[in-house]
Amino acid sequence: MITVYGLSFIVAFVALALWFALKRELAEKYFGNLMFLALILYAASMVTVSAPTVYKFQTVFRDMLFLGVFGAIFSRLAGWSKGFWLGMILSLVALFWFYRQFVSTTFPYHTSIPLDTKGEILLELKKGHRIIELKNIFERNNLTFNQAFQPQHKEFTELDNYYVVDIPGDGSKKVVKILHRLQHSWAVSWAEENELIQVEPFKTGNLPARLPSKFGINDPGVVNLWAFERMQMDKLYDYLDQNRVQPVRKALIAILDTGVDKNHEDIKSNFKSIDAASDSDLKGHGTHCAGIAGAVSNNGVGVASYSRDNRFTTLTSVKVLGDQGYGTQQGIISGIIKAADAGADVISMSLGGPSNQTRQRAYDKAVKYANKLGAIVVVAAGNSNRNASDFSPVNSKGVIGVSAVDSDLNRAEFSNYVQDLPLGVAAPGVGIYSTIPNNRYETYNGTSMATPYVAGLLGLMKSIKPGLTTEEAYKILNESGMDTRNSKLTGKFIQPLDAVKRLK
Repeated sequence: MITVYGLSFIVAFVALALWFALKRELAEKYFGNLMFLALILYAASMVTVSAPTVYKFQTVFRDMLFLGVFGAIFSRLAGWSKGFWLGMILSLVALFWFYRQFVSTTFPYHTSIPLDTKGEILLELKKGHRIIELKNIFERNNLTFNQAFQPQHKEFTELDNYYVVDIPGDGSKKVVKILHRLQHSWAVSWAEENELIQVEPFKTGNLPARLPSKFGINDPGVVNLWAFERMQMDKLYDYLDQNRVQPVRKALIAILDTGVDKNHEDIKSNFKSIDAASDSDLKGHGTHCAGIAGAVSNNGVGVASYSRDNRFTTLTSVKVLGDQGYGTQQGIISGIIKAADAGADVISMSLGGPSNQTRQRAYDKAVKYANKLGAIVVVAAGNSNRNASDFSPVNSKGVIGVSAVDSDLNRAEFSNYVQDLPLGVAAPGVGIYSTIPNNRYETYNGTSMATPYVAGLLGLMKSIKPGLTTEEAYKILNESGMDTRNSKLTGKFIQPLDAVKRLK
C-alpha cells in the first residue's frame, strides 16, 4: 500500500525528472510547482507520522540525498538531445529500486512489531573485537548484555560473536537511537531488533470426509487424512515395500515449536529426546505438527506418516515458544543451533510473523549454520493472506517456505503466497487431522500444518540420501510436484512417490 509519505516521494521524484527532461519554460511552471507541492506533502507526512525524531531526520536525509543526486544527473542530461529518453528510463529504474528497498519499508515505524523486553537488540561484533570496546555506549545508556548464542561448531559460523542487549525501561522507544549508535561503532558488524515471534495462528477445522481404507495400515485415523489421497501415499508405501528401500540411516526431524508430548500414544515409540524441557506441550501446536511429520504408522491407533513400518525417520523437539505460543528471535535462533548441533536432518518451524526488518542477518547465519551441519530448514509461509517475503523467518536465505492448499488444491484463503520466495512449495493445510497432547486428536487449519508434511517427506528423502542439500531437495520437490489451482502463488504441491524416485 502506498502511504502519503510514499506517494509524495514518488511525485517529487517524477516532477524533478520531468523538470529537467522537458523545456525549462514549461517545466518551471508546471513540474516545478508540482515538486514544491509534493515536498510540502512530504514534510507534512513527516510531522504527523509516529516515529522517533532521530529516525525521521535519518529518513529525510536519505531521501533528499537521493533526490539531490538524481537532480544533478538530470541537470547534466538536460542539454543532450537524447537525454530525455535516457533520463526517463534511468529515473523509472532508480525510482522502482529505491522505493522497493527503502521507501516502502520506512513506515509504519518499528513499534508495530513487539520486541523482547529482556533484550531488545541482537548485536554482532566484528571479528577480532571485544564487547568491552562498547563500554562507553553501554554505560552512557545503562545497557546490559549477554552472549546470545553458543554453537558447538564455532568454525562454521560467526554466531558466537552475537550478544543480546537489554535497554532499561521501555526499550522499544529508545531502540532506534541505540541501534544507530551501535551500528556506527568500529567494533560492531551488525545490529538488529530482537523481535517477538508467535506460533502461526491456526483454527480448528472440520473433520474431512472419510476415505476408503486402501493404505495397507491399521491406523483408524487414516480415513480422515485427505492429504494421503492427494499425495498418493498408498503408492509410496507400495514402492518402498516392493523395492525394499532401506534407509542409509534414520533421519532426525526436529520440531521447533511449543514442545511435543513425547508420551503421546502415536508419537512415543518414534521420538528421541534431546532436551527434557522440550518434551511436553501445554498449547498442543507442536504435538499436532509432530504427528503430521512422523506419527507412528501401523500401530492400531491414531494416524500415520511416510512409511508403513517407521524405519526411515525419528522425531525430536526443541521448545522455542512458550506455553502461550510466543518466543523471541534469539530463542528461535538458539533452537535452530541446538537442533543442528544435535544432528537434525530436517528442522521444521511452523512459526513466524511480519517483521520490522528487511534484513535479519542472524536468521540467515543460523540457517547457514544448520545447512553446514547437514540440516534442511522448512518454515511456514504464514496465515495472513499476504506476501510471505514480508514475514520472518520464512524470508530467510536458504529455507524452504511452505504455503497451504485445500483438498481441491486451491490456495487456502488464509495462506500467504510464496511467489517471491526462491524456495516455495505447497502442502496440505486445511482440515488436517493429527495428534494433540494426552492421546487426543484434532483437526486444524494453517500453513503450520502444511510445513510438517514437507518436513516429513524431506526426512524420508534424507534417510535414503543423507547428503541431500536444500537446493537439491527443493529442485526435486519442484520438479516432481503437482500444479495447484494457482501454482504461481503457492508453488508446486508435493508428490512423495515421484520425489523419492528422483533421488540419485
